[in-house]
Amino acid sequence: MSAAAPAPPPDERLEPSQARLWWEIAIVLALGLGQSAVYAIVALAYRLTRETALADQTATLNPSLSDREVFDLIYQLLAIVFALVPVLLVCFLVWAPRRPHLAPLGLDGRRVGRDIVWGAGLVAAIGIPGLALYAGGRALGLFVAVDPGGLGDHWWTVPVLLLSAARAAVQEEFVVLGYLFDRLRRLGWGVWPIVLATSVFRASYHLYQGPGAFVGNLLMGVVFGFLFARTGRLLPFLVAHFLVDAIAFVGYPLAAAWWPGLFGLPG
Repeated sequence: MSAAAPAPPPDERLEPSQARLWWEIAIVLALGLGQSAVYAIVALAYRLTRETALADQTATLNPSLSDREVFDLIYQLLAIVFALVPVLLVCFLVWAPRRPHLAPLGLDGRRVGRDIVWGAGLVAAIGIPGLALYAGGRALGLFVAVDPGGLGDHWWTVPVLLLSAARAAVQEEFVVLGYLFDRLRRLGWGVWPIVLATSVFRASYHLYQGPGAFVGNLLMGVVFGFLFARTGRLLPFLVAHFLVDAIAFVGYPLAAAWWPGLFGLPG
């Protein structure tokens, strides 16, 4: 009976080849945000080739999924849950055997309160310039009119919108900041190539909102990427992203009533 082949050295078991890492990245992105980027590019081409001007078109971020309330709620919850599957895959791929298990993503369970406060402070730095950019983009015809809360008036509308904001924050920051930074570093990329590449990627899956959204999310990606590279902590960006989206999703009806010229939808 022949002897069993010796086990490979630990470094060979733990460090996949560069080709395998690229395939892993491609699969992760194809299951979520990469797929969104492709659809967003196609959606922009569709919008630009319509007879209706870009400024007179509308993008609904949280549309109703059924004309029956109970099924609309079920579909909304299912969509949120399944959108987080790529995040679970990312956690599985980077999981470290010793605590902190998600350290490669920038999550170690320490300084939680400080990270939350810092993330909340980022909201003003992102949200106010973002509103100014949206206003300017709408005036120049570079943004479609964005309707962040397309759901009807139900008892569950606000909770679902908040869950959608949490889903967007977790899905984007786990993948774009945590996962891609870790994998591209392992591929030998420098800090600024990673920051710029992830920022362009972040901007690309927002193109369905118009060219202005590309610019705005590119700038947001550069700020997030630079700060994440400096700190290595993911939680502040999860908090900031959630709060920005939560304010936009839930506060939109009030903003549209107060400033219809800016936030009102085309007739």
